[in-house]
Amino acid sequence: MGANSSSISELPENEYLQKLSGSEPISENDPFWNQLLSFSFTTPTNSADLKLLEEATISVCKSLVEKNPRTGNLGSLIKVFLSRTKELKISAECQNHLFIWQAHNALFIICCLLKVFISRMSEEELQLHFTYEEKAGPSSYGAECEDLIEELLCCLVQLIVEIPLLYPCQHTDSNWWKWLCSWYRGRYSGGVTSALGYAVRDITYSISLEAVTTLIVFLSCQLFHKEILRESIIHRYLMHGRCLPYTSRLVKTLLYNFIRQERSPPPGTHVFQQQTDGGGLLYGIASGVATGLWTVFTLGGVGSKASAQLEQCSPLASQSLLLLLVLANLTDTPDTPNPYRQAIMSFKNTQDNTAFSSSNPHAFQINFNSLYTALCEQQRSDQATLLLYMLLHQNSNVRTYVLARTDIENLVLPILEILYHVEERNSHHVYMALIILLILTEDDGFNRSIHEVILKNITWYAERVLTEISLGSLLILVVIRTIQYNMTRTRDKYLHTNCLAALANMSAQFRSLHQYAAQRIISLFSLLSKKHNKVLEQATQSLRGSLGSNDSPLPDYAQDLNVIEEVIRMMLEIINSCLTNSLHHNPNLVYALLYKRDLFEQFRTHPSFQDIMQNIDLVISFFSSRLEQAGAELSVERVLEIIKQGAVALPKDRLRKFPELKFKYVEEEQPEEFFIPYVWSLVYNSAVALYWNPRDIQLFTMDSG
Repeated sequence: MGANSSSISELPENEYLQKLSGSEPISENDPFWNQLLSFSFTTPTNSADLKLLEEATISVCKSLVEKNPRTGNLGSLIKVFLSRTKELKISAECQNHLFIWQAHNALFIICCLLKVFISRMSEEELQLHFTYEEKAGPSSYGAECEDLIEELLCCLVQLIVEIPLLYPCQHTDSNWWKWLCSWYRGRYSGGVTSALGYAVRDITYSISLEAVTTLIVFLSCQLFHKEILRESIIHRYLMHGRCLPYTSRLVKTLLYNFIRQERSPPPGTHVFQQQTDGGGLLYGIASGVATGLWTVFTLGGVGSKASAQLEQCSPLASQSLLLLLVLANLTDTPDTPNPYRQAIMSFKNTQDNTAFSSSNPHAFQINFNSLYTALCEQQRSDQATLLLYMLLHQNSNVRTYVLARTDIENLVLPILEILYHVEERNSHHVYMALIILLILTEDDGFNRSIHEVILKNITWYAERVLTEISLGSLLILVVIRTIQYNMTRTRDKYLHTNCLAALANMSAQFRSLHQYAAQRIISLFSLLSKKHNKVLEQATQSLRGSLGSNDSPLPDYAQDLNVIEEVIRMMLEIINSCLTNSLHHNPNLVYALLYKRDLFEQFRTHPSFQDIMQNIDLVISFFSSRLEQAGAELSVERVLEIIKQGAVALPKDRLRKFPELKFKYVEEEQPEEFFIPYVWSLVYNSAVALYWNPRDIQLFTMDSG
């Protein structure tokens, strides 16, 4: 690194990095730092280049690990970075890009070094590399290490919350600004102020991204432990002390980064055009800064192609969301609950004028409409779905707002699409989508309103052309399809249970079910019935075969039968709930029930189903009688007309009342055992410009995501 551009392959031999990791201590005031930090470097975005960067960084780190306790050069680098950020904040000329450029480059190097250090040593060992006092001698380790770690963490948080993505063009009357405008005028068709303003925006975008990334790296020690970290030096600094007052601002900023989906600067663009005739010292600095920054800050840079993922999304939004999820899932300490989770649980809408509770100092306000729009648009990613789950489950303000929306289909349809493409999604993403539906269906207003929303031409639903269907009927179709997929593929009882719970919550408010939805409800029952008979037959044959032999153990068919019968019982309760509460609203379900009436014969006398079969049997008998009275060879339209007339005539008091079906989602005990590995698997697989050697990962297996 240094004044010239560097490539990844050259890093191990780079003279400046060799000096940084060498045997000589370098004072924080040494001119060396200006040379080291004046580099342009194309930040890699694909896994191959990231792996090369990791390998190149390791060779430098090995030398630094060995020699830094005697030189203290890592601490000096961090102090240089801290001084650059202070100069950034207090500079009267905020257009002076040099401090921003060098601050970013320093942070980039720190992040690369920290990532390798953290993957190879304990936090206690890491602390030793943050301390060195030249006056006290090379072996002096003291409290300064803790202060330096905390100062760095606090500085990163301040960078994220205090540096805007687009600096305002203040001090435009300064001599520097006037000179630069005079030189630049006519060279950029968009105008001087806008060109320079966007140059600064690109700089601040990238240093914000690097600050977010470095915080993720600081917290990545969890990746290298099989057990959940419940005590951590880094966690302690972020949840106490100097970082604590920034909690709500940090959460708010990360949320707004996600909401705004600000794009990264386009690769290959130069604000300052190169020229061959010099231009003076000021031009040399400005040109070097702009050119160097563009290659560093465009996540791909000149001469390289950014990945399709980065072209389609915002790296800062994606990285901010990952950091937010990591912070929200830090474990509570014995004396302090996680303040980041508290902030997520309590923030309110900007239109909410009620007073904040004094019991939560981390509450803040955010624009719920913008948040809702972003959540609707970003559900293709695991992390956005996980954020939606957290907000619905933990923040009652968000849940109330979402349930009151009149365009709820914008949120529900992406969730249904996740479940529909279950074969292409990982199991955790499917679980989160399903639990979101379960939480929504706990609300009776939601269960009623989804049948009033009429959708046209659902193109992603391939089993049947759906030119017009209610959102409620589509939800039923997708959940039933998920159950059927699970029965034939994964056989996950947890997924079964949550699917059926969502259907049960909705059943009393089923309205005007689409004929295909009604058919699929009965078809699912038919599939369960066949499976029940098959297992029963296998159990009988196995029992007969075992009578002549005592050598082989019997398969546990009893357990399989119990599971299937539980599911059958639930389906019967769902059908019964609909017939009891809204029979007159669902002629298509009655029609499907009558069409497949023979399915229910075997369950009339079954001890597990006799009670729940009474109402279903009564409905079948009542409407069958009316159809017989109407004559033979009736058209579908005529049958539906008779059903509608009969629904009015059927005395409601003849139907036995059962307790209302209501299921509420409750997190398992110690939910961190599920969520922390899940969140870090998302970081591992999705973080921008971060690579960890898979052999070093201890928290989860590579196929757990």
